[in-house]
Amino acid sequence: MINYDLSKIRAFAFDVDGVLSCNNVMLFEGAQPCRTANIKDGYAMQLAIKQGYDIAIITGGRSQAVRIRYEGLGIKDIFLGAGVKIKVFNTWIHEKGLQSDEVIYMGDDIPDFEVMRQCGCPCCPNDAAYEIKQIARYISPVNGGNGCARDIIEQVMRAQGKWMTGTEAFGW
Repeated sequence: MINYDLSKIRAFAFDVDGVLSCNNVMLFEGAQPCRTANIKDGYAMQLAIKQGYDIAIITGGRSQAVRIRYEGLGIKDIFLGAGVKIKVFNTWIHEKGLQSDEVIYMGDDIPDFEVMRQCGCPCCPNDAAYEIKQIARYISPVNGGNGCARDIIEQVMRAQGKWMTGTEAFGW
């Protein structure tokens, strides 16, 4: 369980590579690297959006397939090519009227370090880098790309009485 006052959480932010997708990308001659996406993560994300949570995707990658996937789930705040994630994170929370302690950020590697130090509840997948695990308040038992986002979203929504409530919980 996440050791944090989950009643404070109003928003989630996620890295992509190593969090929403597994640590490997497939390389095809003359094509963009190919990433994976977990269906259970997707279900939880779209439900969180319907329940009024803000969600941001903050990634250094530039894949339009990432944008298409997460826009399809209803996520509007998708930041591709975020070389310095803390700048994007600070702008996003300011524009949304959020306080840092109202946000869970899930990252897995050094580019996520600064955001994890600033957000209220830093989380990471089980296979995150050592330095990230050292600053995480919660380490999911699930590896990146295998449902770690679902793990934290479900915990927050259960704590707030929003998991499996209302008709929107039973469909896409």
